[in-house]
Amino acid sequence: MDRIKDPHIVRLIEQIGEHYRTNISNRFLRPVLLQLQVDKTTWDMIEVLTEKMELYRYQGFHLDELYRQIAACARFVEVARNRATIKNKLSALPAGHDKILREMAVSNFASNLKVFSDLLNELYVNLVEMDKKDVGDSQPAVYTQLPELYNIGHMLVGG
Repeated sequence: MDRIKDPHIVRLIEQIGEHYRTNISNRFLRPVLLQLQVDKTTWDMIEVLTEKMELYRYQGFHLDELYRQIAACARFVEVARNRATIKNKLSALPAGHDKILREMAVSNFASNLKVFSDLLNELYVNLVEMDKKDVGDSQPAVYTQLPELYNIGHMLVGG
């Protein structure tokens, strides 16, 4: 498969990155998120998808790498969603002079995590459709060959 340069996919990746940087991994939430039980490889893959867009914008994205990055983000979402104490940890952050902004970030974390998850799911569904169309009946689609994607729906939608 050629590199993915589809404008809709590129826009969706940009939207995912912007939402993540602004609403999930902002200066108020990042200290607590870094305490989650997420390995360095997963963090690195999340960073590539959400912050290193310029590396791929013009040369295109590799489908298998995008799938792995989505899977890494899905693992993060699952861990962040299932942490019963995350809201308490977020609430315990020092108040400082940005108390209202911090409280807004904390209050909106769950809904922002859901939006992030929904955007990832939309990207995944679009990639699977493109993947199936590109290979046709001649060979298995890439997504069927990556074991980290077997539980992707459960991780993203939580059920």
